[in-house]
Amino acid sequence: MEAFTTLKKELTSAPIIIAPDWSLPFEIMCDASDFAIGAVLGQKKNKLPHVIHYASRTLNDAQLNYSTTEKELLAVVFALEKFRPYLVGSKVIVYSDHAALRYLLTKKDAKPRLIRWILLLQEFDLEIRDKKGCENVMADHLSRIVVEEQGEAVLPLNETFPDEQLYVAQVKEPWYADFVNYLACGVLRNDLTYQDKKKFFFMVKHYVWDEPFLFKHCPDQLIRRCVPEEEQESILRHSHELACGGHFGAKKTALKILQSGFFWPTLFKDAFNFCVKCDRCQRMGNISRRNELPLKNILFVELFDVWGIDFMGPFPSSFGYTYILVAVDYVSKWVEAIATKTNGTIPICNKLFEALMKKYNITHRVSTPYHPQTSGQVEISNREIKQILEKVVNSTRKDWAAKLNDALWAYRTAYKTPIG
Repeated sequence: MEAFTTLKKELTSAPIIIAPDWSLPFEIMCDASDFAIGAVLGQKKNKLPHVIHYASRTLNDAQLNYSTTEKELLAVVFALEKFRPYLVGSKVIVYSDHAALRYLLTKKDAKPRLIRWILLLQEFDLEIRDKKGCENVMADHLSRIVVEEQGEAVLPLNETFPDEQLYVAQVKEPWYADFVNYLACGVLRNDLTYQDKKKFFFMVKHYVWDEPFLFKHCPDQLIRRCVPEEEQESILRHSHELACGGHFGAKKTALKILQSGFFWPTLFKDAFNFCVKCDRCQRMGNISRRNELPLKNILFVELFDVWGIDFMGPFPSSFGYTYILVAVDYVSKWVEAIATKTNGTIPICNKLFEALMKKYNITHRVSTPYHPQTSGQVEISNREIKQILEKVVNSTRKDWAAKLNDALWAYRTAYKTPIG
């Protein structure tokens, strides 16, 4: 019995059980015996088969009278219904040891029951392949339960496992395991105190289980996916270090993750710890800032009514570019930035430029030299873009022109306050 328990535990845990990879096709191995049907959902990674989900059940009295072909097709229908959340919209390959199934899908004069099942299969991008019974051992074992007769006593078939049993791909349970167990199976932990139960029932009403994911209704009326522990570091890295990150601080990194539709309880704490450990952020540090003057209310204007334009540079030559032209809309905070080869040494305050401004009814104002507070909004954008570039360029700093679009994307998608 101990050996069986150990084998069962190993077969339902990593590395045999894996999380699904949505970029790869799913494979289903199904089989039917005289009294049960079984199916295994899996994928091949690096040419090695891995399991995602096991499923099996016994046949009822009516299904026991089905023909062999009907039982095999019933196994396919059972597998597709059981694994439907994984399979919709993905390529599905079904392995069966009954070659007649492919012929049955094209038969027009089949029984009404078979026609109904065939219609159910039309929802999926399905391909059925033949596989010998001796090779289809996983599904074959699930569909064949050993029954030993002792006189007239027969060992009963055991179906005590819940229909929606959750198999996790990691040894450690995720932080939301209690919520999933309650929502999927109605199972509640026995060691909860009265206060713990009261808190649990208050929180669980904000969660929704849609296999294989758990979602939370957040206070801002958005629905976000609950993220298990093994995915959190990857999401933090993408939202902080990679192209869409920009190496912002902990608060903006956490808010970007929330904007992306993810949630876990310790998000802000984990974002702070991740940013503290970021090597590039610690090397660059904070740029010293002068004491800022008291803020004043801006004018009431519409979108794109007021723009701030400025040049940054000179920078080390990168693909022939040495300056960055930055333009910021003062209302929406939308930023445009392009690399330029010069900073416009030809004066723009001339008659030709004034005539162009007058033609399009544009009011032009020149900021005070050596007084950046005059155009504070564009100076803030300059500072943020420069900070991002400092943390993503290589040691020679000659690739900043190639990184500018990524830095601009990261800044645009970052959380903004009313003053930038």
